[in-house]
Amino acid sequence: MKVIGHFINGREVASNSQRTTNIFNPATGEVQNKVALGLASELDDAVEKARKAQVEWAATNPQRRARVIIKFIDLLHRDMDELARVLSSEHGKTLPDAKGDIIRGLEVAEFCIGAPHLLKGEFTDSAGPGIDMYSMRQPLGVVAGITPFNFPAMIPMWKFCPAIVAGNAFILKPSERDPSVPMMLANLMLEAGLPEGILQVVNGDKEVVDAILVNPDISAIGFVGSTPIAEYIYSKGCANGKRVQCFGGAKNHMIVMPDADLDQAADALVGAGYGAAGERCMAISVALPVGKETGDKLVEKLIPKIESLKIGPYTSDHEVDFGPVVTKEAQQRIFALVDSGVKDGAKLVVDGRDFRMQGYEEGFFVGACLFDNVKTDMEIYKQEIFGPVLSTVRTDSYEEALSIAINNEYGNGTAIFTRDGDTARDFANRINIGMVGINVPIPVPLAYHTFGGWKKSAFGDLNQHGPDAFRFYTRTKTITSRWPTGIKEGAKFSIPTME
Repeated sequence: MKVIGHFINGREVASNSQRTTNIFNPATGEVQNKVALGLASELDDAVEKARKAQVEWAATNPQRRARVIIKFIDLLHRDMDELARVLSSEHGKTLPDAKGDIIRGLEVAEFCIGAPHLLKGEFTDSAGPGIDMYSMRQPLGVVAGITPFNFPAMIPMWKFCPAIVAGNAFILKPSERDPSVPMMLANLMLEAGLPEGILQVVNGDKEVVDAILVNPDISAIGFVGSTPIAEYIYSKGCANGKRVQCFGGAKNHMIVMPDADLDQAADALVGAGYGAAGERCMAISVALPVGKETGDKLVEKLIPKIESLKIGPYTSDHEVDFGPVVTKEAQQRIFALVDSGVKDGAKLVVDGRDFRMQGYEEGFFVGACLFDNVKTDMEIYKQEIFGPVLSTVRTDSYEEALSIAINNEYGNGTAIFTRDGDTARDFANRINIGMVGINVPIPVPLAYHTFGGWKKSAFGDLNQHGPDAFRFYTRTKTITSRWPTGIKEGAKFSIPTME
């Protein structure tokens, strides 16, 4: 059985750690490989090698750095099928969904080809008598990313592509649940022409994370994961003088107005709620129908659609809508939350707890569940379930539905389905959530816009990808320049002005 180590200085190396953790095939429950839980000393060694390599990389012009990304994109297309197969085998998501994971990362890489333009500074001629003023964007040095299990290709690329093309060296600490694809991406970056040491992958758990937080040569950290860990990384990273952006949990609501196309709304809820077994930070997990008639009709349309969903392993010969969740622990946590919803009085109108698949009885499957009459004080509402469970919270008015979304502690994504432009505009303006869909259930911005939530879904001032990525991974230097003209003015003791 293979033990995955690290990717340091352009090659895969074994870890000196005696600790490992299992990598499961979620469909069968079998252990397929192990990954080393690295040492703090190994992280520090990777950072030191990255620091030395970064000096020459930063001096490479942006156009040449962008050419590495162009080649990397070609290699992603070449190896798409194999990357998707490995991703699915460790995560459990279907092959089409795995390819979508890779493609959304690839789109950010495509945006990064424009680095020469995005890194341009500003210039003002004759800002004062004989004085020119200009600015430049310079890399931070060595930066790090701590990425989650649910998008093992996309989110690492969201982090390392803009960081590297901006002239930084990057330390990636991927999830220990599905680390193979991040290692494959590092190899592809090397094949694309990236110098050794610029992208390092250090596998591990809290020991490696804490080493990242205190290492003095790491200037910035990007994180995606749960809110409690996001708060921990943000507070400790900032306390150690680092630039930090952390993206946490979500509880995404979708308001369904009485004038909405209910067939369209139901299809949107099923796709957004159950795709990837609900293991997406942008999954819709709460439906807010407005009015009893709307709620009754919506639930009536949802039930047959949910009951007919096809669940199975990524290797299935038949079309599968979603696969297993990532671990046994995740499966048991979802079951426990569904049990709590029943106990608290919510109506479980579609019960997926007894789903079993012949030949895959030990897999981490959870059947699709639909709750009706959920109240906002129930655990099934308050917790981020991260599973194939949709909760319906009935509301009497648009204002009530809006207030429920506004008052939730999370603010990652939200949506409204309506035919009324005034209602949609009011919703977009008033909602305190970072990404908003109007008749769009999963409003993930494209690569040239930025991705980020509000409230307890995000910590830090800048978002992921888009122009914000280049702002996060660089700092601005402004130069005021005057060349001697032979005029001697003597010392001046008042603050300089340009008059």
